[in-house]
Order: sequence, then structure tokens, then C-alpha cells
Amino acid sequence: MRNAFCLLFGLVLATAAIAQRDIGIVDVKGDANVMGITVTSSSAELQNLAMQAFNAHGRYKLYASGASYSINFAPAGATSVTVTIARGGSTTHTQTVSGTSLRNALLRAADVAVTKTSGLRGWFAGKLAFVGERTGKTEIYTSDLFFGELVKWSSDGKQVIGPRWSPDGSKIVYTSYRTSFPDIYQIEFASRRISLLASFKGTNSGGRFSPDGSRLAMVLSGEGNPEVYVGNASARQLKRLTNNQSVEASPTFSPDGGRILYVSDAAGGPQLYTIPVGGGSATRLATNISKYCAEPDWSAADPSKIVFTAGVGRGYQSAVFDTKSGTSKIITKAPTDAIEPVWLADGRHIICTYRAANTKVLYIVDTESGKATRLSPAAFGNAGNASYLAP
Repeated sequence: MRNAFCLLFGLVLATAAIAQRDIGIVDVKGDANVMGITVTSSSAELQNLAMQAFNAHGRYKLYASGASYSINFAPAGATSVTVTIARGGSTTHTQTVSGTSLRNALLRAADVAVTKTSGLRGWFAGKLAFVGERTGKTEIYTSDLFFGELVKWSSDGKQVIGPRWSPDGSKIVYTSYRTSFPDIYQIEFASRRISLLASFKGTNSGGRFSPDGSRLAMVLSGEGNPEVYVGNASARQLKRLTNNQSVEASPTFSPDGGRILYVSDAAGGPQLYTIPVGGGSATRLATNISKYCAEPDWSAADPSKIVFTAGVGRGYQSAVFDTKSGTSKIITKAPTDAIEPVWLADGRHIICTYRAANTKVLYIVDTESGKATRLSPAAFGNAGNASYLAP
């Protein structure tokens, strides 16, 4: 049983044996605070991208006219966009925003509009790293949040899982079976260099950077059971944090970098635990929602929130645990499974993988309203296991 759990969580969540079903938009309930906006631009390309972005945001609803706010995006050079926000016919804010490209500038300008109209932090200009199967094999890709500026980085030809950004966006770590055994690798974007970080005896998986980028958490099984370790950013100077007969997986740092959140079957099934980075006693988080809790991600924007995968019936859904109230709630209603959740920059929205028998699709989900919007295009093929880098 422990070997099965290790394979399931330390390496990759197994595909459920379920019938193929359509995956579509899921809108659980309306949000009383939804804000009506009208989006315009002299550029059809910019207008379409802006509408796609705001359509994915649970706080907004698009109208052709008569909305609370009118937001215009105008090209202002090769890599700049001017955003003008009006309410009741009067301009409330104008700002020219620059980016790495015109597309990136538009997404940054749209983030400005989000903050100015709602007070929320924008997340449109963030970046994705994910596992795609466009070539017929699993490989590591990066893109902007809406699958623009897509780049394939790996060509391992073997199974790859778990890409995770460094905080400065200069590199990612991931697990690859390129030698037929799971090891942790690093991709440095500036040089396109792929280097081996951890290849100790046994399995090496689950690499994840600390918030300041100076440390790396991982799961190693060289001393027997899969255990949680923390080392420097080069996976050296290792310190073992757990030491027991259970199986550990999916380590991630708390927003302040002081604790590690991870999964263990110490209680007989996968549950969430925390442990100090410097070592000490582990504490179980009483989610009280499922006998199966895994794949956690701790919100940097709201440290009281942890999103994770929960077993529900014969499938899996994404859930949120509130550390302040000690309560949990299921936030997705995917037709089959909604797994691998990660937070976006506002502490309200997540990205997760909607999985059916032979299909993996990335979705954005608003944890407050339950609104789910497809992110990865059908033409790309299977995409999942996302990591998000805030703008």
C-alpha cells in the first residue's frame, strides 16, 4: 500500500480508470459582487486578449455597453499599452504600461485595471510552467497565462512531472525519468542549460524552492522510506526533516519560509502536515473533509489559505483549507477529477487540472464563486501539472 502511495504522490498522480466525459465550463453560483465592465481597443488582437483575461476572472462580467466601468486599451508602441478607465462617462485613471512584448504589456495593463477597479491584485501577466503532451510525450513548457509565447524546454523523451518556478523566474526544477529513475533536474532559461540537481540512491522528486529562492525542499528515499529534506538551492547541504515508517510527498514552503507543508500517510492515508524548516515535530492539519488529502499549495497572497486535492466519492476535487477557522470546502465540481491545484497571485483564484480518462486540461477556478474557465486550448492537447509565477 505504501509503495502505491509513493508512486501516486511522490512521483505522479495515476490516471483514474473512468469513462471519457466532456469537460466544460462549471459555474457553481453567482457572486453578488460581480462587476460589470466594457472592454474596448482599436486593436482586435488586444481586445480579444483583454476579453479572454477578464472572462476568466470571477470578479468581472463583460457587457457590450452600459457597464459600471469602461476600460480601453490602446497600443502605445511596440511593447507598451495605455489603459484608460472610465466610470459614468468620466475618466478615473489613465496609465501607459510597458512589457516584454505588446501582448505582455496588455496583460500588465489589464492587471492595473483590476487593481484600480476592484482593489484586488492582478494575475493576468503571470507565467505558467506545465507538462504538455503536444509531441506525444510529456515535456516541460512555459507560456504566459493564456498560452501565448509558448516555449518547449525539455526533450527528455521520458516521463517528466512537477515543474516549479524559482521565485525570480530565472529557472525551474522538475522531476524526470530520463535515466528510467526519477531524478530532480533544473532548467536555466537564460542559457537553456538543463542540469542534474539530485540523483541520489532511490527516488528523487518533489523539488520546490523556498520563497526567497535560497533553499530547495524535496523528497528522497535513499535512506529507506521517502522522506522530506531541505537543502540549498543546488540541492546540497541536505537536512532530513522527517524520519518515520510512513511515506512523505509534495513538500512546499509556507509563505514566510519557516515551515514545510507536505503529505504523509502516517495516519493511514494521505493527509496534510507541517514541520519547521529547521527541524522539529510535525503537526497534522485537521482538514476534516476527506480521507485523501494531497498536492497542497500554500497561498502567498493569503497565508491562511491552503489549496489541495481531496478524494470525493470515486474521484478527486480541489479544496481549500482555512487555517484561521480550521474549516475546509470543496471548490470545484469537475465532471471527473480536478487535481494539482496551485494559487494565482490574488489568493482567490487557482489553476488546476481537469482530468478525464484520456484528457488533461488546465482550468482557472474562482474559489469564491466556483466559476471555472478553460485555460489550455483544445488544439494544444493534454496539459497539466501547472506552476504559476506571479507578475
